[in-house]
Amino acid sequence: MKATGIVRRIDDLGRVVIPKEIRRTMRIREGDPLEIYTDNNGEVIFKKYSPIGELSTFAAQYAESLVKGTQLSVVICDRDHCVAAAGISKKEVLERRITPALEEVMEARRLHLCRPQDGETLQALEGVERATCVCAPILASGDVAGAVVLLANETAAHATDADGKLAQVAAGFLGRQMEE
Repeated sequence: MKATGIVRRIDDLGRVVIPKEIRRTMRIREGDPLEIYTDNNGEVIFKKYSPIGELSTFAAQYAESLVKGTQLSVVICDRDHCVAAAGISKKEVLERRITPALEEVMEARRLHLCRPQDGETLQALEGVERATCVCAPILASGDVAGAVVLLANETAAHATDADGKLAQVAAGFLGRQMEE
């Protein structure tokens, strides 16, 4: 844990303000759920809660199935990081932050098909230079919770409309699982 040098007081209602710099750095937005932990040293730890993170084992199994059906690499992200992957080295992508470009696509709340032949590219994860073929936002209770992203690989360099539909179905299914 690293010190920030910022000190805040608790108000009479028990609230504390998380400084803007920390919220921006950690991508904490208004309305984001936070988990609160305590440790044996008396420290209080706030951690962003990821509903998709709760489904990471299930999401990884779904990603494996999508790879078989699409021949494309699959990553499943929450609003900040990659939580599951298949068809690509997990060490390479798990816990990588999503890019602002992917965040914009997710906020659009609709399927996004990239057409590299038209010069359109989208980098989904920071530090991962794989071309994104499809991005299907995961919506749960009307909120954007993450995305199912199909990435180009050696065997398949672009996505078909059917691949887009499969990603949409996966995103819809994962969204429904989070609502239950």
